[in-house]
Amino acid sequence: MNSVKREKIEEIIHRGAAEFIRDEASNSSLITVTRVEMNVSGKDAIVYFTTLPESEEDTALKFLDRKAPEFKQKMISESRIGIVPHLRFKIDYGERNRQRLDQLSKN
Repeated sequence: MNSVKREKIEEIIHRGAAEFIRDEASNSSLITVTRVEMNVSGKDAIVYFTTLPESEEDTALKFLDRKAPEFKQKMISESRIGIVPHLRFKIDYGERNRQRLDQLSKN
């Protein structure tokens, strides 16, 4: 799969994940989709996210893992991307660390 097509699919999944989480998640935490990464073959994609408060990360991950099959069905029925990759959710520790560094550099 070429990089342009992969980037387009990643963006479609990113938008779809954000909408799905907005519609399905409770208000106990704010879950933000930070990025999506597909492997070179296009068969697997990881949806990275952060939460506020941070203490809700594990709960959010369990929720998203449970809802992954429903999200995949939504992508199949609404996205028009052809074959939807296997989708997994992961906490975006890199983004969390970047935010901490930004905060430290401001102080």
